[in-house]
Amino acid sequence: MKILRALLLLAVILPARASAQALDPVKLRSYPFPQSLTSAATGSRIAWTFNEEGRRNIYVAEGPGFTARKITSFDRDDGQELTSVSLSSDGQYVVFVRGGEHSSNWDDEVIVNAESLPVPPKLQILSVPFAGGEPKILNEGGDYPVISPDSRTVAFERERQIWTVPIDGSSPAKRLLSARGSNGDIRWSPDGSRLAFVSSRGTHSFIGVYESESKPILWIAPSTSRDASPRWSADGKRIAFVRRPGAGGPPDMILERRHNPWTIWTGDAITGDARQIWKAPETLPGSSPSTQGGTNLHFAAGGRVVFVSYMDGWPHIYSVSDQGGEALLLTPGNYMAEFITMSPDRRHMVFMANAGGDPDDIDRRHIVKVPVDRAAPEVMTPGTGLEFTPVVTGDGRYIVYLGATAQRPPLPMAMAFGGGPAAHKAVAAEMLAGFPASQLVTPRKVTFRAPDGKIVHGQLFERAGGGRKPAILYVHGGPSRQMLVGWHYSDYYSNAYAMNQYLASRGFVVLAVNYRLGIGYGYEFQNPEAGGMRGASEYQDIQAAGQYLRNLASVDGRRIGIYGGSYGGYLTALALARDSDLFAAGVDIHGVHNYTSDGGRRLGMGTWQYEPTDRDSAAAIAWRSSPVSSISTWKSPVLFIHGDDDRNVRFSETVDLVQRVAAVGIPYEEIVIPDDTHHWMLHRNNLRVNAAVAEFFQRKLVSGN
Repeated sequence: MKILRALLLLAVILPARASAQALDPVKLRSYPFPQSLTSAATGSRIAWTFNEEGRRNIYVAEGPGFTARKITSFDRDDGQELTSVSLSSDGQYVVFVRGGEHSSNWDDEVIVNAESLPVPPKLQILSVPFAGGEPKILNEGGDYPVISPDSRTVAFERERQIWTVPIDGSSPAKRLLSARGSNGDIRWSPDGSRLAFVSSRGTHSFIGVYESESKPILWIAPSTSRDASPRWSADGKRIAFVRRPGAGGPPDMILERRHNPWTIWTGDAITGDARQIWKAPETLPGSSPSTQGGTNLHFAAGGRVVFVSYMDGWPHIYSVSDQGGEALLLTPGNYMAEFITMSPDRRHMVFMANAGGDPDDIDRRHIVKVPVDRAAPEVMTPGTGLEFTPVVTGDGRYIVYLGATAQRPPLPMAMAFGGGPAAHKAVAAEMLAGFPASQLVTPRKVTFRAPDGKIVHGQLFERAGGGRKPAILYVHGGPSRQMLVGWHYSDYYSNAYAMNQYLASRGFVVLAVNYRLGIGYGYEFQNPEAGGMRGASEYQDIQAAGQYLRNLASVDGRRIGIYGGSYGGYLTALALARDSDLFAAGVDIHGVHNYTSDGGRRLGMGTWQYEPTDRDSAAAIAWRSSPVSSISTWKSPVLFIHGDDDRNVRFSETVDLVQRVAAVGIPYEEIVIPDDTHHWMLHRNNLRVNAAVAEFFQRKLVSGN
């Protein structure tokens, strides 16, 4: 560790004037990052994970004191993530999955071997007592465990079927059922006597109910549709679910934005009969929502079914009677709701939103609660902090969430369910001892206009003084993300926030741009005309951000760099290819580079080749929207960084672009990280990438090498 630290510090040394006040990059990234916050169905016990420089472990606490306690002892930076964390209803056990890559687009259950071990690790479901003890391996190869209401059994997915195992590992796992298709999204009935699940069968999917090995599976109103998201009523008599059209039908015009229909149904869990209770309006905003959690379906108290829709232009929470009728808007206003959970009594929804009385709250998150039967939302955590991913303890007494500021990374926090300024308590605050919070700047929310008049938001990181400085534009990925005026709730973007702070401490002016296609600013901003491969209309926001930096009095307009990962890598490459006169250098981290590289499968060309569509026009526009189409105007130097086990953006995207830039003499460098993924599962690889980005911009924008 000492050797790595020394190398990283040597790699990013700047002139003495800037270096004297610069942050230590290793100390800056030493904060423990919390995720997977959960609560037991009874009492006040909670559990979560902390990633401490690659050492991922389960932590627990209990109200009212909420003193944090580590109950696992994984002591290496080994690239094995912890997911599906849950507490048994009685609070006696924590169940979790170790291994895989569950933020990926494919192969999420395939083991990650970022250390390149000759014998790779295994995907494991484990349980550990809340009181502490040695974790017990319940299964190897299974995933997505769900604990029964009686706290005795864990159901999980394996080999496209559903299996069960005792929570204490007292006997081996066994297959519960064998059904056609891929079976998952397991939901225990409230009394634990039955399981609802989704059976996906390619063109269509069913909601099934399993009761025992002696009874046939009950299919809820099977049809040619795709049914999903089964949710039990409190009495276990009914199941609410979402229905979308099945595959097939005539091809749509690729370049046209179109409504994606969906409806909500309720079914009888004994007879299988079902009926539609709500239909989305046939408008673009009425389409199936694409924000976190999708439709966020919940079967609430008082016969209310709760869901999320963009139908009024924002991702808002609605409820409808389980007998059908008009949907009631619960969260009016120009803000979005995400990470939505239901209180144990099913009477309130608790969520995070960019809502509040401060104009800057649109670039923050606060905790909000609202009754399921009336529009009375209440911001529980107003102010300049940022609050994320709430859960309610099983006794209904506390809301527990992750809280951060512009200077302090996220920590678990607890507050009384009824609120109050004295009710907030930081959990495990001692783990940030030594973190350089006082050296961090508070980013300033800024806005500017794109060429077509669209208002674009960003966050500006700048230290006072120093004359005209080099500047860097940071472009987030996703693209359905939003950078904030403080620490982020995603580990990937938390790292980006830390990196922007570090670059600012090294004398750069840094602007994080929230370009269109991103969340937080309404439906039209997230779903623009001609976005992505339909024309890359979002790129004008990148140009506008670069011009904004160039026009700042504190910026040397000849020394503006750009970097980003994933979709941010795509826009970085596009910027360098189209506007090398504006962007003097760039770092493209696992970006998409050619929308036509898959032989047109993104456009549906293989399926629709015999039916008339606009595929030829769409393919031409997709090509022009790709960085590879503008190689002839690319002049600026670039650093490519990619892990070759990337499961979000194929490594071949970078392999291909490297050959293209090399062929025309564009100055490039590359860092390839074998066996790691899109999210840098090894902490030391994350440090390596950060150091490389800083060192590259130091050479290109400061030293001139």
